[in-house]
Amino acid sequence: MFLSVFDMFKVGIGPSSSHTMGPMVAAARFLQTLRDSPFHAHGLRASLHGSLAFTGVGHATDRATILGLAGFEPASYDHDKAEATLAAIHETRTISPPGLGTLVFDPKTDMVFDYGPSLPGHANGMILRATDAQGDVILEETYYSIGGGFVLTAAELTAGEAAKPKASCPYPFESAAQMLEMARESGLSIAQMKMKNELCFRSEAEIRAGIARLWEVMNNCITRGMAGEGILPGGLKVRRRAKGIHEALEAERGLNMTAPHTINDWMSLYAMAVNEENAAGGQVVTAPTNGAAGVLPAVLRYYLDHVPGATTSKIPDFLLTASAIGGLCKHNASISGAECGCQAEVGSAAAMAAAGLCAVMGGTPEQVENAAEIALEHHLGMTCDPVKGLVQVPCIERNGLGAIKAVSAASLSLRGDGQHLVSLDVCIETMRQTGHDMHEKYKETSLGGLAVNVPNC
Repeated sequence: MFLSVFDMFKVGIGPSSSHTMGPMVAAARFLQTLRDSPFHAHGLRASLHGSLAFTGVGHATDRATILGLAGFEPASYDHDKAEATLAAIHETRTISPPGLGTLVFDPKTDMVFDYGPSLPGHANGMILRATDAQGDVILEETYYSIGGGFVLTAAELTAGEAAKPKASCPYPFESAAQMLEMARESGLSIAQMKMKNELCFRSEAEIRAGIARLWEVMNNCITRGMAGEGILPGGLKVRRRAKGIHEALEAERGLNMTAPHTINDWMSLYAMAVNEENAAGGQVVTAPTNGAAGVLPAVLRYYLDHVPGATTSKIPDFLLTASAIGGLCKHNASISGAECGCQAEVGSAAAMAAAGLCAVMGGTPEQVENAAEIALEHHLGMTCDPVKGLVQVPCIERNGLGAIKAVSAASLSLRGDGQHLVSLDVCIETMRQTGHDMHEKYKETSLGGLAVNVPNC
């Protein structure tokens, strides 16, 4: 199994990787399919199903789908251009995808929220259609947004792993046990094995430049978040808090009476800054998702700013190690809140961050695996119940607590020798089973939990 660091970490836009980025990616794929087909379309239609319908408005899924059909993609998203394009689509009731001319598309009638049963493949389903001048469907495709910005067609989802070409790389571990065995046999760290896998597909210069770009976007997101003010969009009237927390912490620097636990506030600050930016629709990096995008950058920023001896030269090791753990979570369970609850998002993010921190602080592969397991184990069962379908409550604070857990998990693992009772593989499988058994109302539908017990207006 090979999942690139650039698959786990993708530059995109908020507020959701599965509900915003995924639908935009799906729309881009549909446009290419239409361009490659012999059909000449007159109009386009889209329908959202399952969690994409129930929390679609709060996650801006309709907006993302429309913009995707207009030719926008997450990595190159231009906010001002998008606003102008959306306004034109609503006014003219037409859409002009690159290479396909002007097509009929009325957002009020051609963008449908289907609140019936979910599509059979995944909780995040959508159907895109092209029609002729009579309104008859000439091309149709079903897409599933499976978390972290990853998108599969219905056929790809059904075919599963068997249809994927086997990656030709030297360390294709599919479990933590295999990962540790390969590390022992090779004498390499997890990051070194991951780098050798990446080198099969890119040059070292490309990999290091790409990783540097990922951290640049993550860190810039923290900085913007700590400067942002005002009320987050969506109607909950959630006030940005990162700027105020940052100012208070800066004012306390150097005071003799500062409590030791204040370091937790720094970790929470960094994570909340990212997730406030995400909630505002800003540029973020999936880590492994948008809803959990603050955990890993917060832990890496904590390492760089607060750990004696920390060095930026360790950033690649941190992200490569984290991506290896994230790949195991995705491959053997899920990173989708709509599929397995928030344990799959913030839980996986905490496991990735704990592993990365443990690695750059000198942990052995066994200690790194232990750190990831501790962090994930103590997120098991966590539901995904966003109030009003917005990635704000409880998501923003939850990232802060996820970062604190990740640092604690790394610290605990470094105090031991890597030997422990519950393996990471067992923990990931438990997450998968728990997600399967979890009631649908607790899996990003906003039909249970905080979403129904907190007033939405």
